[in-house]
Amino acid sequence: MDPHLLRTFVSVARHGSFSGAARELGFTQSAVSQQIAALEADLRTALLTRRPVAPTPAGARLLEHAGPLLLRLEAARAEIAALAAAPTTRLAVGVSPLALTPGLAGALAEAERRHPGTTTTVRVLGRDAIPAAVAAGKLDLGLVDGATAPSDPLPLPDVAPLTTVPVARQPLAVALPAGHPLGRRPGLRLADLADARWLDAPECGVPLDRLRAAAGGGFRPAAGYHGADVRGLLHLVAAGHGLALLPHGAAEGAPGVVAVPLTAPRLVHRVELVHLALPAGPAALVAELTADAPHG
Repeated sequence: MDPHLLRTFVSVARHGSFSGAARELGFTQSAVSQQIAALEADLRTALLTRRPVAPTPAGARLLEHAGPLLLRLEAARAEIAALAAAPTTRLAVGVSPLALTPGLAGALAEAERRHPGTTTTVRVLGRDAIPAAVAAGKLDLGLVDGATAPSDPLPLPDVAPLTTVPVARQPLAVALPAGHPLGRRPGLRLADLADARWLDAPECGVPLDRLRAAAGGGFRPAAGYHGADVRGLLHLVAAGHGLALLPHGAAEGAPGVVAVPLTAPRLVHRVELVHLALPAGPAALVAELTADAPHG
C-alpha cells in the first residue's frame, strides 16, 4: 500500500471533499481523484462514496489503520534523519501540564551551559499529543504524566518504538474546597467519592475515565475544565464547582483548597520521559540528566 495514496485518502476523508484535500496537499483535484482511484484499485474495494464524499464501511476501517501507520512512517523518517544529521543545537521539549519537574529545569540549564548556543523551546501540550509529536520528530523529548499503580508504567499510545524512562513519582490527593465535610479526614477512598461533584479536567487532573476504571463506575462531571493551567482548576475547586484528583504537591497549599491523600486504590502520579534514539548533543544530555534525577 503506497503511503502517499493513504495520506491523500486520509485528507479527503477529513475534509469531506476532493477539493479540500487538493488545497491541503498542493495537488490538483484531478490528481487527488486519480490517487483515490489507484488506492481503491489496489485494495479492490470502494473506500469513499462520492455524493456526499464520505468513507464506506471499508474506508472507515482503513482510517482506523491509517493514522498509526502514517505516524509510524513519520517516526521512522524522523529517527533516521536525526541519527544521520549533523549535530544540532535545537532542543524542543514537550511537557504535559503536571509533568514539568525541577529535574527538567536543572537539566535544561546544564545543557545550555555545556552546549553554548542551544536554542531551547518548551511547549505545554496534552498528554496524548506528546508521544505523537516525539514520534514525528517535532519534539526531541517529551515528559508525560498520569495516574498508575505504583509499579506500573504509563499506558502510552503505540505510535513508535519510543524509549520511556521513569522520572518522578508522588502520591495523589483529592482537592476539596476549604470547609468541605471531608476535608478533615486523614485519607479518602476513591470509591466513596464516586457520587461526588467532580471537575472534568482531562489535561491537568486525573481524567474522570481513569477514575471510573479504577473505582468501577460513577464520577459524573459537574463541570468541565479544558485547559492546561492547574491554578485555574484549583480556583474552580475552591469555589465549589467540583473535586479534582491531582498530585499531592500540586494541590497542597493552594488558596481555598484542602488536599486529602488518596488511600485506596493504590495509585500514584507518575512522570515519564519519552524519546526516540538520540544522537550526542543537548537532547541526549537532558535525557540523561533528567532520568538520573531523584524520583519523587
